[in-house]
Amino acid sequence: MANDIKDTVHAVEAAAVMELLPSRPRLLALGEPTHGEETLLDLRNDLFRQLVEQEGYRAIAVESDCMRGLVVDDYVTGGTGTLDGVMANGFSHPDLGLTASAANRELVRWMRAYNDGRPASESLRFAGFDGPLEITHAASPRGALTALHGCLAAQVDAALLPCTAETLDRLLGADDRWTDPAAMRDPARSVGRSEGARELRLLADDLVALLDERTPHLITATSRDEWNRARLYGRTATGLLRYHFWMADASPSRMTRLLGLRDRMMAGNLLALAERGPALVHAHNGHLQRARSSMRMGGRPVEWWSAGALVSAQLGDRYAFLATSLGTIHHKGVDTPPPDTVEGLLYALPEDRYLVDVRRLATVLADTRPAARVSPYYGYASLDPSHLAGYDGMVFVKDVPRR
Repeated sequence: MANDIKDTVHAVEAAAVMELLPSRPRLLALGEPTHGEETLLDLRNDLFRQLVEQEGYRAIAVESDCMRGLVVDDYVTGGTGTLDGVMANGFSHPDLGLTASAANRELVRWMRAYNDGRPASESLRFAGFDGPLEITHAASPRGALTALHGCLAAQVDAALLPCTAETLDRLLGADDRWTDPAAMRDPARSVGRSEGARELRLLADDLVALLDERTPHLITATSRDEWNRARLYGRTATGLLRYHFWMADASPSRMTRLLGLRDRMMAGNLLALAERGPALVHAHNGHLQRARSSMRMGGRPVEWWSAGALVSAQLGDRYAFLATSLGTIHHKGVDTPPPDTVEGLLYALPEDRYLVDVRRLATVLADTRPAARVSPYYGYASLDPSHLAGYDGMVFVKDVPRR
């Protein structure tokens, strides 16, 4: 079988990726099975450069706060700020090492250098596509809601606005009411179902409706980029208020709703990105796969539809997903994979990394049913062999060293 397996693999190159796909997708999603490993981020950077230079891709989206991502985009497109400042303020999830990542820094530096001197129509764009959500808390809706109100107030008759900025400020109150970490475990600590929060949800809905109604004027008076930014503010404001509402829920379905809402926010941002041209998307496999995502929380299984599943349902073959699997992360206790797993079969091949044609791999495996690898490290999600049919390809990295 080893020789047959060898026939299913190629070098990890943009041209080889495109040969696996029926057409160039609007969104090419590259997953990762664990966060914070520079080797995987370096691979992402290499593939993105090739997609830009050979396939005309002009954007990348990563699993980071969509509002913070605007800071990075302003830097790479216009040189606003400094690289140090952008790395400190443009990424979320510090527990995943995004701000300290040398590979992320190199990505931002390279994008800025590439854009220097190029017209806007040829410039590379950066986006975060996660909501402003951390493991311990969700952000206050203040930033997105007041930004949306400000965009409209600058271009629309004040009589059409559903409220004043002062009303929003009064209803929002102190931001630490929204970001209280205790609310993640104790619904009673959340302000998401307070009288003020309910009123804010109605106002946010009216502001988004007004934005939609005034689209022709807003694009003409400002620019399509500014209009897209206002739409992002609207999605984020309504998404955060909905998320906080469900944080205050005490029913058994609370975590299922929260996890599903997070991926729904991701999907909304990705669909908006797809409108603007081909982009590479990078996040955990679990957010990008077409299958339902699952995890255990409090000893109970929780399942929800991933962002990839939601986007794929709408885009069809304009969405493509490459899962990444790996052999070892010795510094995290992930050692050589068992030979009866998909990872074990690929690990036996001589090269360090491969692009795998999963359709040919399925033919080679035929009636063989590879075992599922059991991960000894909670931060690494091993490949689920039953999901292979939902991949358009797979990247395999043999060893992930400590960096």
